[in-house]
Formats: sequence, C-alpha cells, structure tokens
Amino acid sequence: MTDLSPSEDIGGALIARLAARVAEARKLRGLSRRVLSEMSGVSPRYLAQLEAGEGNISVLLLQRVASALDLRIEALLAEGMPMDHEAERITALFRQAPPQVQQQVCGLLAPQNPKVMRAGRICLIGLRGAGKSTLGRMAGEALGIPFVELNHDIEADTDMPLAEVMAFYGEDGYRKLEAEALERASAKHDKMILAVAGGIVAQPDTYARLLERFHTVWIKTSPAEHMQRVRGQGDLRPMEGNPAAMAHLKTLLESRIPLYQQAEAQVNTTNRAVRSSANDLLAVIAKHRFLDGAK
Repeated sequence: MTDLSPSEDIGGALIARLAARVAEARKLRGLSRRVLSEMSGVSPRYLAQLEAGEGNISVLLLQRVASALDLRIEALLAEGMPMDHEAERITALFRQAPPQVQQQVCGLLAPQNPKVMRAGRICLIGLRGAGKSTLGRMAGEALGIPFVELNHDIEADTDMPLAEVMAFYGEDGYRKLEAEALERASAKHDKMILAVAGGIVAQPDTYARLLERFHTVWIKTSPAEHMQRVRGQGDLRPMEGNPAAMAHLKTLLESRIPLYQQAEAQVNTTNRAVRSSANDLLAVIAKHRFLDGAK
C-alpha cells in the first residue's frame, strides 16, 4: 500500500468534506439533485459525483452550487463547522449594520464568552515612561504579531503630529479620535499588541471597550523611573519650571492605580533591564494564554 503525500491527504479530506457539505445542505433544503441541477445549471450526474467525493469541481461551478443552496462558497469548504442558514443571515445583517449597532451587538455577546472576544489581542496600559512602546515592540517581534501604538494611528489618520492634534482638536477632540482609533485597531487585527496613552483608563466608555476587546497588561514602574525615562525620551517638560512635578506624578499614579488594576496581568519594570522586562511580558502572555483561540 502506497502512503499518500501530505498534499494528497489534505486534498482528499477537502473533497470528502465538500461532498458531505453539499449533500447535507441539499437535503436540509428538501431539494432533489434534479431540482438543484435546474437551479445551479450543474448536471445531475455531476452533482452525484460531487456528493460521492468523486467530482473535481471547478470554482465557478462550485459557486453556482453554493448560490443555489443559498450559501457562501466558503461555508462548503471551511474546516470548522459551517454556519447554518440563519447564522449566515445574521452575519450579513451584522456586516450591513452601522458601527454603533455592531458595538451594541458585541457588547451583548461579549459577557457570554469574553475570552473569545479578547483572544489574540493584547493591550499594554500604564503611565508614560513605564516601557509600553519598547516592550510591546519587542514582544510583537518575538511572537510574530503586529505592534501598534494608538497615538501613531491617530497621527496617521489626522496627518499631523500629536502635539498639533492636541492643539487643534483639544482634549475632548483627542479623546474622540482615541476612541475611533481603538475601534479601527480592534476591527483590523485578530492578533496584535497595542500600546495606549496612560489617560485612556480615565475615559469610562473607551476603557470599557478596551477591556472588553483586549487582554490587558499593566506595565508599571516607580515614579522616579517614570520621570527618568520621560526625560530620556527628550521631553523635559515634566521637570522644567515645575519643582512639584514629582508630587504631581505620584498623585496622578495614585489616582489611576484602581483603574490600572483592572488589567488581567501586570509587569513591573522597576530596576529591570529591558530584555528582562520583555521576557517577563512574554511569560505573562504565555501563562495567561492570551493568544489562545485567536484566528
């Protein structure tokens, strides 16, 4: 007996799955092969071969069979369980609904299985200077998934640097752009690491959507290291002409701790080398299985 090559084995499984799906869909709709033949323009003999797993049907003919069965062609080919007719209709309605309706639907469904909603998407929260950007980029490279900084997305969308965004739109306008950017990120990527501005947690609606759609990790460090790293980035504003800057930073951090503590995990970068902190983040992602279930 000759062993099948991997490609032949996969091809045989695909043909068998296709045969079973076509036969099942035809019977569920109460159609004879002759009626399906008339609806699709594919001969009864060819349909019989297809359902027996003996037909090597072309894509165009298969599309005609799928249309006659009122199915999307991928429903006949997908490895997992295909959607039934009602699920197909609900999917079509969801795709045609405006964004606010889609959000409401997701909000209703997410509590039923929150892990599925968040699977594969990881968001790093915390004050500026904790290491979100550096660690997010390193983890994304190590895991082979996209890393996105939400502020960079806002800059790209508005075609202006963040300082001009803040000056032109103001705080309220920026928060609206931030919420829109979060929607774009979650719609675009099934797997990703996202870094967000420290103040997003103070926006109840936006933060609720973030917690709903992303596994969250609080990247934290000491106030002294926060200040040191911000200055190291070339931003002297926290210190220049403001001797109370450290006290203000500590107060801000204290006020946000209850919000940051809503994250599913934490990584403390205080007195840690960058590579060690990156390994800590990767360990947290693996431990909590944040990528499990992602497409």
